[in-house]
Amino acid sequence: MSDRDHQREDDRTPGSHQASVLVQVATYTLGLVLALGLTAISFWAVRTHMLWGPGVPIGLCVLAIAQMGIHLVFFLHITSGPDNTNNLLALAFGVLIVFLVVAGSLWIMSNLNANMMPMPAMMSPQAQP
Repeated sequence: MSDRDHQREDDRTPGSHQASVLVQVATYTLGLVLALGLTAISFWAVRTHMLWGPGVPIGLCVLAIAQMGIHLVFFLHITSGPDNTNNLLALAFGVLIVFLVVAGSLWIMSNLNANMMPMPAMMSPQAQP
């Protein structure tokens, strides 16, 4: 086995290589258990008073990013290998589009809020356009 083949085997995600059905089922089951565990931890983090209150949203963001990583590795088999370049580019493009839509929506809502007529002036009967 050459160095190139060895590198490719090290860069593979769980379940991405040709393996027996039992190994594939075990890999998907591990991914499912990890995803369910992170979901349970998220619900626990919100309902418990053991965590510092302002730190809960940050903790939920960290858990959400970890769960996205588990989904990408165990279920979508996304790696950084040379044979997955198109998958990584498609993922990056999707993230860019979602970021642009969310950022654009926030910008538009902020602009509308800044240029909106104050509520008392809008509710008075003498309001003129």
